[in-house]
Amino acid sequence: MKNTIEAADVFLVSGGAKGITAKSVVKLAESHRCKFILLGRSSIAEPEPEWAKSWGSEAEVKKKILEHLNAQGEKPTPAKIQQEYQALVSRREIEQTLQAIEQAGGQAEYLSVDVTDGEKLQAQVASAVERLGRITGIIHGAGNLADKRIERKTAGDFEKVYAPKIKGLSNLLRCVAIHELDYLILFSSVVGFYGNAGQTDYALANEVLNKTAHLIKQNYPDCHVTAIDWGGWDSGMVTPEIKKSLNGRNIELIPMDIGTRMLVDELNPEKRNASQVVIGSPLFPAPAEIRPKLEQYHIHRKLTVAANPFLQDHVIGGYPVLPATCAIAWILNSCEQFYPGYTAFICNDFKILKGIPFDETLAGVYILDLCEVAKNSVSGIVFDAKIRSLSPEGKTRYHFSVQVKLLSKLPQPPIFEGMNLKEDHTIPGTTQDFYQQGGLTLFHGPSFQGIKRVINATSESITVESVWQGIDDKQQGQFPIIQLYNPFVCDLIMQTVWIWLQHFCQENALPAQTNQFEQFRPIPPGEPFYVSALIKSKAATSASTDLIIHDKQGRIYCQMFGAKATVIPVLKLRQK
Repeated sequence: MKNTIEAADVFLVSGGAKGITAKSVVKLAESHRCKFILLGRSSIAEPEPEWAKSWGSEAEVKKKILEHLNAQGEKPTPAKIQQEYQALVSRREIEQTLQAIEQAGGQAEYLSVDVTDGEKLQAQVASAVERLGRITGIIHGAGNLADKRIERKTAGDFEKVYAPKIKGLSNLLRCVAIHELDYLILFSSVVGFYGNAGQTDYALANEVLNKTAHLIKQNYPDCHVTAIDWGGWDSGMVTPEIKKSLNGRNIELIPMDIGTRMLVDELNPEKRNASQVVIGSPLFPAPAEIRPKLEQYHIHRKLTVAANPFLQDHVIGGYPVLPATCAIAWILNSCEQFYPGYTAFICNDFKILKGIPFDETLAGVYILDLCEVAKNSVSGIVFDAKIRSLSPEGKTRYHFSVQVKLLSKLPQPPIFEGMNLKEDHTIPGTTQDFYQQGGLTLFHGPSFQGIKRVINATSESITVESVWQGIDDKQQGQFPIIQLYNPFVCDLIMQTVWIWLQHFCQENALPAQTNQFEQFRPIPPGEPFYVSALIKSKAATSASTDLIIHDKQGRIYCQMFGAKATVIPVLKLRQK
């Protein structure tokens, strides 16, 4: 296991003579003065023509190309002129890269070879190894784009994008004894992590690189393996128009000098255990085009306990019961999928009409009905939503209903002016005391636990500190956390009211409806957040509360108004 890069180290670099990979390699040479075998498809075998050596503007160079082709008796078509111009630009950039590496104290050799041609690649690399020494590291930066919407993509488009990334990596690894490799750096993309419209093939190829990095690290733990999911670089390929479009989506570009330093930093021995890193802004999709016609959708889903492991942590009366928050998650995620770039902001008039217990009444299929009632790009898209099923007798049963509003841009999180984090020790206890201890404690299992302590409580309010540690994708089952809404945290939020009822009224309750729910930003797993509940009314069979969920500075994550609960006997929660 190596502690640092040495001057004798030799890096095999695909796509390394031009573009951001070349700039990164030069920075690496400046830091470690090591050696490089640079691979690319452009040829520099022929010397640059004399007429091209006085380098001018693009227009001037193309004029010289036109004159040269005429002198050669060739037809100077625009395509031919562009081809000749690009060859000159590529040659010049490759030569500049080689010179920059040497000036930095490193050593480099360029091989003109396609990484998808395994036989030629191995033959040329073997020859270079004889001159420079054994390869100790690989930097795989080769790649192509063929951006189109999926219905327009061809098999050729897919091969053009997939082959350099995946077949190229396979061929590079065949050039070395992998068990002797000290470094393997894969240039992946945030597109593989987040996805992006028009880039399904590019996303797939980069995600294969990501998973390959984890696999190789597992099998060769002494090798420094990292897949870097780069965001967009602020390079010559990004036009002012593209920059404007990205800025409109809150996507920041990586400055060239910062990105190259980050590559060198990722090769630091302290980073050797990070098999995958994301460097760059998340790829928020551009808002989808809004068609004027109001649409209706009907989505069918079969629900099972086996497909949703978290249900074992939400058992009432002896049976797993679908949390109402999971029903909301299904609705919100479905609405958002019809309009990429939009996020659910408000849920109005949410009602639990008939819960979904996983007992003999469980339906074979549940249907989500979505009906658009209003939409435009300014005020957003509004859906009426209901979840229904059929009884064994063929009668329609309605389980949940709500109205949802999506926005292309959420408002800034407000500040909770009434925040009170002064401790009064009215309700003592820790997480262990609040859950599954019998009597009036909460029935929720680990997936829904997180209340750490009650900060203060009166007959009119309660404030608690909570931390949700998160659960893995498999545990989330059919209700994954896709965008902003987190059904597991939202269920945890409601538990604040149950603690108030248990302490002041010696009663339990189950949720019934919420007049309004607003969400502004996600609650980070593993970090403390605070729930301030204001008791609006309490009757013999019901309670109504406003809940403000915020951080220690009072900045609001989400808030519920008119959250109503139905008071029920304690034993009903636990008896089968």
